[in-house]
Amino acid sequence: MSTSVRFVRVACAFVFVSCIAGLIISSIAGNNEGWVLTIGLYGASAAVILIVVSLVTANRRLPEFDEADAEAIEARIARLTAAGVDENELRELVKASLKLGRGQ
Repeated sequence: MSTSVRFVRVACAFVFVSCIAGLIISSIAGNNEGWVLTIGLYGASAAVILIVVSLVTANRRLPEFDEADAEAIEARIARLTAAGVDENELRELVKASLKLGRGQ
């Protein structure tokens, strides 16, 4: 995790803690709705910023579909089927290995 992402997360955590303290203090000091709404909006904006930063900096990528690899697997299935292997059983084996590879 880069230092800028860490800084944003620490800053959001600081804003969250400050907002809780601010809400308590403004409640004790006279329950002024303007202060409560302002502090609540700061907390909500920090939450949105934290969510956006987490989404943008996620390292998980979607798997790519490679047409050449798919054609090579299909050619191997055709070759094995021509050699006498049951095609349905072979396709079930390929599906099971895909599930295993995806961690399902």
